[in-house]
Amino acid sequence: MFKRLDEILIEIPKVDRPEPNAAAAVQELLGGKFGEMSTLNNYLYQSFNFRSKSKLRPFYDLVTSITAEELGHVELVSHAINHCLQGSTAPGKPDETPLQSVRDVRLSLPFLAGGQGAMPLDSMGRPWTGDNVFNSGNLIEDLLHNFFLEVGARTHKMKVYEMTDHPSAREVVGFLLVRGGVHVVAYAKALEVATGVDVTKLIPIPSLDNRKFSEARKYEEKGVHTKLYTYSDSDFKTIDQIWKGTHPEDGQPLEVIHGVPKGVPVPEYPEVEEEFAPGISEEDFAEIARRLKSAANTR
Repeated sequence: MFKRLDEILIEIPKVDRPEPNAAAAVQELLGGKFGEMSTLNNYLYQSFNFRSKSKLRPFYDLVTSITAEELGHVELVSHAINHCLQGSTAPGKPDETPLQSVRDVRLSLPFLAGGQGAMPLDSMGRPWTGDNVFNSGNLIEDLLHNFFLEVGARTHKMKVYEMTDHPSAREVVGFLLVRGGVHVVAYAKALEVATGVDVTKLIPIPSLDNRKFSEARKYEEKGVHTKLYTYSDSDFKTIDQIWKGTHPEDGQPLEVIHGVPKGVPVPEYPEVEEEFAPGISEEDFAEIARRLKSAANTR
């Protein structure tokens, strides 16, 4: 069961600088093979199908807690895409071709099949697929896959960071480099507990550490890379049997936080008349408000 808050994980800078091609690049971090949709659904189904949960509870708690965080990452990347798309076009009559400004952008589907928002696609417009989900049922194999998946996701984030300097994209990617790094270390530690092999000696992969990225460095300086959240007030208590000791890169002590990180308000997006979104006029708003008030008074 999930509990949802009307928040996102970090504040995303809002700038008057639309960049549809930056949005297309960030789409890879949402709907690509190593994107947040993949990490979410890999861990989600591994948690649903987990075997011998009572005997292997710390591993279950770890996968389940990271699953909850991945939901927030899907949400965060989507908002980064929305910020990059906002203002790409301007209102106009149909004969004035108000969408002409995005005719030659690399990924036109958000403009043609959506309201200029994020979609579950990769950077080339291919839909995310369940073929990206891996769940063997074998604990070691799944943990090893998850380690590889997080390393691949980290590599992709670095490349997207290098592809655009859009402030909204870079802020989100920088934060996710740090939080994704937490998951890399967490699965490495889980493998060490399960097998005795010190996988943390492989980290970081790629060898470039997060502090080389200014938007990631500030989060590491705040200790964001040392904290693992359970996303529950009372469950998943055994996670500290895995997330313990020190961080393999800088030696900082690791900390389990029982609960959720403090978020910020969800961004609000203006109407896009040329996309017929939301397609509600001022008169419509007034009538809807009247109906809502009327319905409330009848209860």
